[in-house]
Amino acid sequence: MKKKMMVFALCLAVASPMFAQKKEEERISNSATVLRLLLSGDKGLPTHILDQADCVVIFPSVKKIAIGIGGSYGRGVMVCRTGAKMDGKWGTPAMYRLDQASIGVQLGSTATDFVLVVMNQTGAEQILNGKTKLGANAAAAAGPTGAQATDYNAASMKVDVLTYSRSKGLFAGVSLEGASMDSDDDANKSLYGKSISAKDIIEGGQAATPGAAELDEVLTKASPARK
Repeated sequence: MKKKMMVFALCLAVASPMFAQKKEEERISNSATVLRLLLSGDKGLPTHILDQADCVVIFPSVKKIAIGIGGSYGRGVMVCRTGAKMDGKWGTPAMYRLDQASIGVQLGSTATDFVLVVMNQTGAEQILNGKTKLGANAAAAAGPTGAQATDYNAASMKVDVLTYSRSKGLFAGVSLEGASMDSDDDANKSLYGKSISAKDIIEGGQAATPGAAELDEVLTKASPARK
């Protein structure tokens, strides 16, 4: 019996990291689905905006936390373009979390998807360097859609992050001012099998896992490298 328990414990120790990695790869897959849907509609995220972006942060299925706790909590993925000027191909995903009390008022009974489009290196560096509060550490605004987005020029605007949402199939630019986000270190460790910061993942050339291929395909098809 003791030998069987030891074998079981060994199997569990081997399997647990694999299950944890699979869970995070599912998060990346869900993020790919959200982005694909947001890019597919006329009133969704315009490729003209994505073409100017340095990074995107996707939070699928953000829900209200139970009454008495307050706020909302989401787990998502950040992907940035490679290269010193962040104008190359899309790189390796890092796990992020979103936490903010006031966005709860924007959430109904169903889950809401959020996509944050980082429009410059200032915004990207702020997010990568630690916990970021939108509107305080990084200037944020509701993302333009449709005709409003046609002439949008990130270089002439003083906005670091454009924010979008999708709920019940409807797309819209949404204000997330005051929302805070930070790297999800436990999730990054589960995904890559070692303790590693989001900054090192995105800037240090960390190899992507096979589960990142779907999200990379969506991004690359919609907006290739700016070269």
